[in-house]
Amino acid sequence: MYREAAQAPEVVRRQTESNAASLRALGEKLRERAPRAVVTCARGSSDHAATFARYLIETHLGILTSSASPSLSSVYETDTNLADAVFLVISQSGKSPDLLAAAERAKASGAYVVALCNTPDAPLTKLAHHSIDLRAGAETSVAATKSYIASLSAIIHVVAEWTRNQELIAALAAAPAQLQQAWAADWSAAIPHLRSAINLFVVGRGYGLGIAQEAALKFKETSGLHAEGFSSAEVQHGPMALVRAGFPVLAFSQSDETRKGIETLAKDFLGRSATVLLAGGNAPGAVQLPVVAAHPVIEPMLMILSFYRMVASLAIARGFDPDVPPHLRKVTETV
Repeated sequence: MYREAAQAPEVVRRQTESNAASLRALGEKLRERAPRAVVTCARGSSDHAATFARYLIETHLGILTSSASPSLSSVYETDTNLADAVFLVISQSGKSPDLLAAAERAKASGAYVVALCNTPDAPLTKLAHHSIDLRAGAETSVAATKSYIASLSAIIHVVAEWTRNQELIAALAAAPAQLQQAWAADWSAAIPHLRSAINLFVVGRGYGLGIAQEAALKFKETSGLHAEGFSSAEVQHGPMALVRAGFPVLAFSQSDETRKGIETLAKDFLGRSATVLLAGGNAPGAVQLPVVAAHPVIEPMLMILSFYRMVASLAIARGFDPDVPPHLRKVTETV
């Protein structure tokens, strides 16, 4: 896990350069089609990347984006009218039966199927109208790291070419060097607060919500630590009742319109004597985790890479082997 996560800067560099022509063509195709909606379909870490895609597409294109439930196709065998929609499937292996069934039915109903996949010759890539190779290379760790970051960078690249947004394209070009800095960022200050923890919240908002979901998953699968990922708005409803003195909260805050709200929430948690680990922004009394400043769309990629390095060490500190999570395997083929 540690070695593969460390490869993320080079993965993003290779992917961005190698996919440039293909994504320019996809951007032109999407502008021609002018879809009425985008529907994402994914599981696990890939679904957390889909959360990021929803915010990026809706904020930059104003196109309604929602998540498909694969069981509607694979279990209930329901057909959904997806004419004039883009069906965006994200998968590491590209062979899970439920995702394939959903993509097949979406294609039959008139959707334009776009696949983000880390296995070039997978069944999903052959089924899709347009396939994007994540180019993360072999990933043997059960806990996905570089392939998740590759999914985020590919999504940014798609939206940048779709909108012909030169600012996003330039930000993506700068990302590999920034990822290298993020990998070097020292988040070890979080470990003493999490070594004996039983539960924690991970919060983010907007572009940062997907990495909050992803970090919560990694806490579970690598460190045996029950964590729940929430929007910083949603956590203020029922979940807040769980917060007690010493309850740990990890908060991600990219430098956009959501930062003020995250900082206010962090102060609220601190007022309840919670332990707040804050990546981005500032809240007196919080454990400040160093972040690399970049374009707000890029910052979630950087923060999750810094997190991966920390959580690999946390797993060992808690007596776990992050490369051998109990009861899990690399490819999960759900129906």
